[in-house]
Amino acid sequence: MKTEEIILGNFQLKYPLERLAPLDRILFLDIETTGLLSSGSMIYLIGCAFFSEGNWTIRQWFAQSPEEESELVKSFLSFAEKYTYLIHYNGNSFDLPFIKHKADQYGLPCDFSKIEGLDIYRRIAPYKNFLKLSDCKLKTVEHFLGIKREDTYSGGELIQIYKDFIISHDYSLYHTLLLHNSDDMKGMLEILPVLSYYDLFNSRLKARKVQANYYNDIHGVPRKELILQLVTASPLPAPVTFMGKGCHFKGEGHEGTLIIPIYEEELKYFYANFKDYYYLPTEDIALHKSIASFVDKEYRQQAVASNCYTRKFSCYLPQWKVLAEPFFKREYKSRDLFFELTDDIKKNRQLFSDYASHVLNAMAMQD
Repeated sequence: MKTEEIILGNFQLKYPLERLAPLDRILFLDIETTGLLSSGSMIYLIGCAFFSEGNWTIRQWFAQSPEEESELVKSFLSFAEKYTYLIHYNGNSFDLPFIKHKADQYGLPCDFSKIEGLDIYRRIAPYKNFLKLSDCKLKTVEHFLGIKREDTYSGGELIQIYKDFIISHDYSLYHTLLLHNSDDMKGMLEILPVLSYYDLFNSRLKARKVQANYYNDIHGVPRKELILQLVTASPLPAPVTFMGKGCHFKGEGHEGTLIIPIYEEELKYFYANFKDYYYLPTEDIALHKSIASFVDKEYRQQAVASNCYTRKFSCYLPQWKVLAEPFFKREYKSRDLFFELTDDIKKNRQLFSDYASHVLNAMAMQD
């Protein structure tokens, strides 16, 4: 077995990783295998990145033959014991189960469940469409962030190269195998700012400025919209624009702009306790029995859930779950929810900060 180390020198992280754990307790991990199934293939290379003495360092364990796999796994597990936080790319589905299976095969103690961790892939995959990514492969994310790598091979292509190396022990093949893994390790360090998009949806946003805008649409119909100027928790490393749910978002760095339509129309507020109400068909409203009992019986009827409402013409904002109450609907079975843009709400900056997060998550998770 061979072990290599690369000190990355003046490399500086562009994401506040210390939010998660002390830097010297964090270990980055990536493995190279001869197949996707741990039962029928082997680990021939394990790469790690860690922070030591002020520098980020990459360490790689390489099995020069299949017989060295057990030594490789044992050496890695021994090295990893002192770390309390693991970061990987799709490691929850591949790397960690693969290593665990091999450790069990060789009778080596291995329990990743006791270690905190972060799977970068799982953090960003839900926002693939929002970021307009074709997929969430590491190289795709690197390209999105403008990161270039030396290695041009895929993991699958390297399987034959490793088989050729076992026969020839050609140094150029050895270098090719290590370069792919080291570029993956450096890539993980360099793409950390992509986590800022996760933070965009999962950390508190601040509404710095709130204003209404009036315009005419393409048909000349007057429209209203709400413009929220936002401050993000983490700087977005690449500009992003997205439209969804009738809303529009544009963000770059610490700044974001969210535009939401304002609906000026008559909506209905439905009372939950409909048994306590009468419905007045000629008025098309429901009144509490304490009041409606004075109405002639021929002009009233027992309210049911679908007609137990009051109507109000006003300005409304959309919501996709109940964030602000009272909430209004167009019809009883309608899934669209709204809340009234009242004078009190216009002054509630904290509500608009929460509302911005609510809208962004609805946009990103739309069907």
